[in-house]
Amino acid sequence: MLALRYLRARRKEGFISVISFFSFLGILLGVATLIVVMSVFNGFHQELLGKILGFTGHASVFRNDQNPIQDYQALAARITKVDGVTHVITLAEGQAMVSSVRNATGALVRGISEQDLIKLTDINNKDLKTALTAPPNNDAKPTLVGFGKSGGIIVGEGMARKHQLALGSAVTLIAPNGPDTPIGNTPRLRDYPVLGIFKAGMSDYDEGVVYMPFDEAKDFFSTENGATSLQVMVKDPDAVQGQVAAILNAAGPDIMVQTWQARNVAFFNALAVERNVVILVVALVVLVAALNIISGLFMLVKDKGSNIAILRTMGATRGAIMRIFFITGAAIGTLGTLAGLLIGLLICWNAENIRRGIQWLSGVDPFNPEFYYLAQLPAKVSYVQTAYIVVFTLVISYLATLYPSWKAARLDPVEALRYE
Repeated sequence: MLALRYLRARRKEGFISVISFFSFLGILLGVATLIVVMSVFNGFHQELLGKILGFTGHASVFRNDQNPIQDYQALAARITKVDGVTHVITLAEGQAMVSSVRNATGALVRGISEQDLIKLTDINNKDLKTALTAPPNNDAKPTLVGFGKSGGIIVGEGMARKHQLALGSAVTLIAPNGPDTPIGNTPRLRDYPVLGIFKAGMSDYDEGVVYMPFDEAKDFFSTENGATSLQVMVKDPDAVQGQVAAILNAAGPDIMVQTWQARNVAFFNALAVERNVVILVVALVVLVAALNIISGLFMLVKDKGSNIAILRTMGATRGAIMRIFFITGAAIGTLGTLAGLLIGLLICWNAENIRRGIQWLSGVDPFNPEFYYLAQLPAKVSYVQTAYIVVFTLVISYLATLYPSWKAARLDPVEALRYE
């Protein structure tokens, strides 16, 4: 009862109440920001990792001399038998120039079989638009059936926007290494109809990747009827490094294996460092709020010196006095933590709607996919990490109340009443 009375604002204690309010506000903002930061980083890491793994595979297999793999079917069959490998995608890929009446941009052209392309959920999803085997009505799901023999290509939404392409539009692909002529090597130029437009949700892929039938790509890039690489998919992507030896043993000599960790180690290390620094900075907000609790309680103890003296002379123990001020400070920390938890979770659950609202109000996209790779703001709440944040904040808040409470309990009643 006394602790709650000390928390209520009175005219002569207005400044103490202001300090208590800012302590509450600082803890609220610190907890909410920590939860949002952790959730956005978790969502960004998971979403980006999923996009990268869905595009490049968990491990890439290619020849040491970078020449095409001629026996790719037998090689894929041997690797598929390795324990933990789910399937193998065969690719014939290379760099090319995409030219249209509107633009000319570079692209990675990936030759892939129809069966393998259907398995790529980042391509074959609800956002896919195709002119292949037109559905009987507009409500039917688009299909990739017939892609292998279509003689056309599938481009990303970003590339279609840059070139102003629609289904059925024609583009020219230019490969640098074409046929040999008496005047030397000449570029290879071919026109292809756009038979599909996909949306992977990652700007690099949507703007810079073209899918082509596997047999057509082998001919276009002159790979001598071979594959440039094999993409190996495993059950546990995080444990793929431990399967490299088994894959190499099945693949045979003159073969190299590169895992997704090796290809993206610098990027994900930079992401981890940035996450840790941001968390450290935001955690300092909680510490500053805790210091405000200390200063507010010291001022409250000084203001309530005569009250403490009277309580002590009436028989209140030092432990009782300490509990009064401990509950006062702990109430600020607990209420601030719970309010921050609620606000942080609400922001995380509505992160994409908030982003769209900010974009609508300001006219500027705060999460531009050209800079952040992803088309949407991902936020994945980890309830274990959230629990750690709540416990950390409560512990810091409670520790901040101990010393002022102890000083209040040690106050000498005689000294406190002498000047009253």
